[in-house]
Amino acid sequence: MAKLRLGTYTEFQCPPGTDHTELFNDVIRCAEHSDQLGFNVFTTLEHPFFEKFAINCAPLPLYTKLAERTRNLKFRTLCHTLPLHNPMVLAGQIAQADILTGGRIEVGIGRGHGWLQEPANVPYEESLERFHECIDIMIKGWSEARFSFDGKYYQCDNLSIVPRSIQKPHPPIYQVGTSAKTFTQAGERGWNVVLGAPTPDDIFIEPHRIYLESCAKAGNTPHVSFLKTLYLDEDQERAERDAKEYALRFIEYNVSPLKEMNRSEEVKARMRAGGFDFYAGDDFLRLGDVSYQDILDLGIMYIGTPEKVAAQILTLYDKVPFEEFILVAHYGGIPAHKAMQTQDLFVKRVLPIVEAGIAERQKGA
Repeated sequence: MAKLRLGTYTEFQCPPGTDHTELFNDVIRCAEHSDQLGFNVFTTLEHPFFEKFAINCAPLPLYTKLAERTRNLKFRTLCHTLPLHNPMVLAGQIAQADILTGGRIEVGIGRGHGWLQEPANVPYEESLERFHECIDIMIKGWSEARFSFDGKYYQCDNLSIVPRSIQKPHPPIYQVGTSAKTFTQAGERGWNVVLGAPTPDDIFIEPHRIYLESCAKAGNTPHVSFLKTLYLDEDQERAERDAKEYALRFIEYNVSPLKEMNRSEEVKARMRAGGFDFYAGDDFLRLGDVSYQDILDLGIMYIGTPEKVAAQILTLYDKVPFEEFILVAHYGGIPAHKAMQTQDLFVKRVLPIVEAGIAERQKGA
């Protein structure tokens, strides 16, 4: 079997009162540690508002800093919130980051969370069309010496995007999202996809199927990443006891922007008109009401010994096969040393079981 690719992800969740500089330094320490353990990619998000959820508004400068402190990691934003950007500018910024990191940038694309649009003065109704125009412009700008574009929101004539990235024609593209159209498009255009959220795993079976079918029809090779939040300890009882505070915060902070934003019926109608049905509904909001026992029983997070978590990951693989596993170890104000404990146990104890289990399944297929 091909070696399982490994990544880490952090949202820069920030408990109120936390020193922002200290939080950034903790994440940098965890990234350095993951590089030393042999992880392949560091991923994070772009999120300019709502402190509890995240405080990382500009991931590209972070990658240039990390590139000087690491040897092997690639760097991927999940995702660049394209409707919030001028794509002609962002394309050059990503290319420059690719140069400054030595060709280690990967590009995650999406519309971002629904609560980001209007604080950035992007009407919900414009978001989807802006997204499609943005990615088309960026790909043309990376791939062509000069290009023109005449869209509804963006126009340019005989423009050259500079600098040019090291990776040709551009860094690899990863699609994130929640809709069937998202995964159909990714398969048709030959993009990689990233699945995963603080939900039970079965919710991703259908998007995974749609993506594989779309790849097959288009003649493209699928590449699936799955992202999951973990807490590892040698002892199950201790793991469940010690993780509780951070797990509950992780869930609370995930839904906190929905509780802070205006969700009047008029706003929710406009969100639906813009294709943000997920955020206009109440299902995600109800996630904030789950108990800690629900988190454990429903597999919203994997918490426990390396053996237990490895078994959960292999069960996940049976439902949603993946080529890359991205673990979330830093969340909810967790101390850096506890996040690094999870990273260390994952590589040394979980990964060998998972890779052996995947090899056995592939051999028997």
